[in-house]
Amino acid sequence: QVQLVESGGGLVQAGGSLRLSCAASGFTFSTYAMGWFRQAPGKEREFVAGISWRGARTYYADSVKGRFTISRDNTKNTVYLQMNSLKPEDTALYYCASDPVLTIRMGWSYWGKGTLVTVSS
Repeated sequence: QVQLVESGGGLVQAGGSLRLSCAASGFTFSTYAMGWFRQAPGKEREFVAGISWRGARTYYADSVKGRFTISRDNTKNTVYLQMNSLKPEDTALYYCASDPVLTIRMGWSYWGKGTLVTVSS
């Protein structure tokens, strides 16, 4: 059974940092692309960042480029999202996702339940 469990969310002031983690199980992690998405209140879910199975390729939404960094540790079956210089508009429920193919589209195979990030002004 595939499981993606996010952690690391919380309340932070604008300008601060958070590091999200996603622990994966139930599939061959090292052969899957991993991604982070987010959904703010009243808005649709959107792509944030993605990383290929070996970590050689990464993609970012324009809104987070230069502030967020996605990484993965295939020995720990974990993907991370380091978020710096956080802004109030980064407030959202952040989801981890996995798929055999790295894409910025929404149709990923597996999803976690999300971790809430709240950035206060």
